[in-house]
Amino acid sequence: MRKAKREAILNILEATYKDTKTALNYNSPFELLVAVILSAQCTDERVNVITSRIFPRLNTPEKMGALTQEQMEAEIRDCGLYHAKAKNLLGACHMLVEKFNSTIPSDIKTLMELPGVGQKTANVVASIIYNVPAIAVDTHVFRVSHRLGLAKGADPLATEKELQKIIPMEKWSAAHHWFIWHGRKICKARKPLCAECVLLAECPFKEKNL
Repeated sequence: MRKAKREAILNILEATYKDTKTALNYNSPFELLVAVILSAQCTDERVNVITSRIFPRLNTPEKMGALTQEQMEAEIRDCGLYHAKAKNLLGACHMLVEKFNSTIPSDIKTLMELPGVGQKTANVVASIIYNVPAIAVDTHVFRVSHRLGLAKGADPLATEKELQKIIPMEKWSAAHHWFIWHGRKICKARKPLCAECVLLAECPFKEKNL
């Protein structure tokens, strides 16, 4: 893809979604970390339902970490992969209290020491809470960037590196939200709304009936 076309696509995305933020509800760095861990293979809408129920009671590592595995599972049972997520959340709570004085680390590599925190989760938390430049590649970012021809990497990490090369560093965190919201609203997985897309003229991926 030529540089001019690539920049045109990114400029349109920025103009369309420049004021968007995460759809996850949170009131503290800890709450955001919990919400992002819960969001793996679970919609943000479902996560917000769960967190609205548990955060009034379990909004610190100490409070949440005091639960047993069974109690934690019961709190998040309506979330996918709740067995593993309960274990990871409790492990993260214990590590935050014991190693980090109940403070969410600002460094991406340090964040990834926490149970249940991979590259994507660390990128999201660090970029939103601490303004660390990062592009978290979730299913929306992966799908949209590939359909638009901006990336070809076979996995999220390769895609992240490709996007970092073509997007100015100061826009990495914002661009993460551009792709996510475009994926949610227009470039959906099964039935993308190509006829309504602001990028229709620039996009190499179009529905067959257009």
